[in-house]
Amino acid sequence: MNATLSCPGAGRQAAGAGGDEARRVLAGFRGGFYRCLTERGDALFGLADAVLCEDRRVTDLARLSLAPEFGRGHGALYDGLNAGRVEFARLRVTLAGLPLPAWPDGRIRLAVDVCNWLRPDAETSPGRLFCHVRGRGRNAGQVIPGWPYSFVAALGPGRSSWTLPLDAVRLGPDDDETEVTAAQLREVMTRLAAAGHWKPGDPDVIIVMDAGYSATRLAWLLEGLPVTVVARVRSDRVWYFPPPARLPGARGRNARHGAPVRCDDPATWDGADTEAEAASARHGPLAVTAWQTAHQAVHRGCGGWQDWPAHREFPVIEGTLIRLAVTRPAPGYAAMEPMWLRASDPDAGADEAAVRTLWQAYLRRFDLEHTFRFLKSRLGWDKPMLRDPAAADRWTWIIIACYAQLRLARVLAADIRLPWQRPQARPGEPLAMTPGRVRAGFRLVRETLGTPASVAKPGSPGPGRPAGSKNKRKAPRQPVGKRNPKQRKPAQNRRNKIKQTG
Repeated sequence: MNATLSCPGAGRQAAGAGGDEARRVLAGFRGGFYRCLTERGDALFGLADAVLCEDRRVTDLARLSLAPEFGRGHGALYDGLNAGRVEFARLRVTLAGLPLPAWPDGRIRLAVDVCNWLRPDAETSPGRLFCHVRGRGRNAGQVIPGWPYSFVAALGPGRSSWTLPLDAVRLGPDDDETEVTAAQLREVMTRLAAAGHWKPGDPDVIIVMDAGYSATRLAWLLEGLPVTVVARVRSDRVWYFPPPARLPGARGRNARHGAPVRCDDPATWDGADTEAEAASARHGPLAVTAWQTAHQAVHRGCGGWQDWPAHREFPVIEGTLIRLAVTRPAPGYAAMEPMWLRASDPDAGADEAAVRTLWQAYLRRFDLEHTFRFLKSRLGWDKPMLRDPAAADRWTWIIIACYAQLRLARVLAADIRLPWQRPQARPGEPLAMTPGRVRAGFRLVRETLGTPASVAKPGSPGPGRPAGSKNKRKAPRQPVGKRNPKQRKPAQNRRNKIKQTG
C-alpha cells in the first residue's frame, strides 16, 4: 500500500529552533529510558522501537520480532519480557521530568482512571480481578476477569487527544482501590514538585476522575496535598449544607447536617451560590449551578469507612457541588444527560470563574479515554498472552514510554498518510498531528536520532523441548477476585449476637 507525504520536507521540520529543542528532549528521554532497562535492556529497547516503527496495528508479540528495528529473534523478545528488568521508579522520575502540557492559567490538570487488560482465558495467571466492562444490548454491564491498571496522566488544553501518562499501578486482589489511588497521586505530586513543575505558592493542581471513585473519601485521604479533586458523582446522591447556628439554651446534641440537596429532587435545589450560562462547542449552551460547603453524610456503611474507630465521630468533608445541564442540544450531537460534579474546594462555589475552571477541567478527562483506545488498538497494550503479572507490568511501562516518545516527536515526524487521508501537519501547530499519524512517521525520526541499544550478537536457537515429550509440571489454576473477606454490616452483626445469646 503506497503512502504519501503531505508536504515536501516534512521530515526536516526539526531544522528550526523548536525542532532542535524537541530533538534534544526526545534523545534525552530515549537515553534515560534505556538506562531504566537494567536487564535484557537491548531487547526491551528494541521491542519499544519495533512498537513505534511497526507499519500496522500491533496484534501480537511474535510479529514485532520481524521488524528491522528489533534486530533479534522472537525468543529474545519473550525472554526480555519474562526475565528482563525495568526500573519503574527511575522511569517514573524520567517521565515526570518531561515538559507538561501548558495551560494559559499555569495550573496543572491531571486525570486518574482505571483501564482493564482483560484476560478471561488466562486461568493460570495470578492477580486477576473481575473487571466491569460496558457493553451494548444484552452484553451491557459484563464482569470479565483481567488485570486492572490505575493510570495518572497530565491533560492538555485545546481540541486534542494528546495526554502525558505519568504513572501506572496494577491493582491486586488485596488492594483498596481508593487507598492505592491516593498513594499514587501523592507520589506523582512529589515527583512533579521535585522536577520543578509545581512550587510552593503555585495554584493547586486539579485532579479529575469519573464516578467510579469515592470522591469524599479520596479528598479525605489527600488532605494536606495542594490539589483540588473534581469527580463525577451519581445522580441519586444526597448532599447537605452546614447546620444552622444552635439556638441559645437549646437542648440535645449539636446537629451535624443542615438542609439537604438531593440530586434527583429539583425541589431541594434552592440556595445555589452560582447560577450561570456557559457555552460548549460540542454540547451547546449549558446551565451551570454550584453549591459551596456541601458535604456527604459519611457512615460505616459507606465504602472504606468500616474500620473507622467507634469512639470517634465521622468527619464532615465539605466541598463544592456542581450541576451541568444542556439547555439546547448542539446540532448533530445527542443531548448530554445532566451531570453532577463534586470538587474538594469548599469555597469555589461562590466564584463563577473558579466553577468554570473546574467543570471545564473535568470535560478534558475524556482525552484519557482516547489515550486508552490508542494504547489498545494501535500499540497493542492488551494483546500479548502473558502469564506472569510482572511481565505484564514491564510491557505496560514499555507502552507508556512509547506513547511518551510519540508525544515528544509531534514536531519532528513527517506527515506520512495514505492517498485518501487528509494532511494534518500545519506550521506552528504540533497538536494537529494525531498519535497515529506521528507513529506513521516515527521511523524517519528514529533514523536521525539513532539508538543507544547495542547491536545483537549472532547466535543460534536452543534445542527446545525434545520431540514427543510432555509438560509434566503444569501451572496451577489461580482464583479470580478479591481475597480479603467482606465486612459484615452492623445490622447483620447484631442479628448474629442475638442468635448466639438467645
